[in-house]
Amino acid sequence: MTRKTALYPGTFDPITNGHLDIIARAVKLVDHLVIGVASNDDKGPLFSIEERVEIVMGEVQAVAEKSGKIIEVKPFSSLLMHFAEQQNADIIVRGLRAVSDFEYEFQMVGMNSYLNDEIETVFLMAAPNHQAIASRLVKEIARLGGDIAGFVPPAVAARLLAKFA
Repeated sequence: MTRKTALYPGTFDPITNGHLDIIARAVKLVDHLVIGVASNDDKGPLFSIEERVEIVMGEVQAVAEKSGKIIEVKPFSSLLMHFAEQQNADIIVRGLRAVSDFEYEFQMVGMNSYLNDEIETVFLMAAPNHQAIASRLVKEIARLGGDIAGFVPPAVAARLLAKFA
């Protein structure tokens, strides 16, 4: 039996409850999940790549223990398909919240398939209670002093609030 490896890439600035939901569901499909934290300087991340990797590692530890699956968190700044190949990924996992997400992801699948048609992309729909959560909006709410407790884990909320203090 061959081991299935999936890559779940993202900026994770910060990781949200929606991301964690996708991670918990993705590990049900594979033996090994690599969470690729993209440097993505074009988005002007609030947290450094090192901070984001540390935060994600802290949040996924419980998911790994509960699932019994291997979850690794790795930074990357290369082309997604090159990183996926380096990780020996069979699957790229992407979360979808709305139709607008699908339109963007549909284009990406076409380009990624052109680069390597051996790696499949699997879309997981966000749970209804997480469909409105976007890292960009969570940061804005935190910056303006709003309650973010329903959108991110407590440790992430504390780190966000400390950034804006």
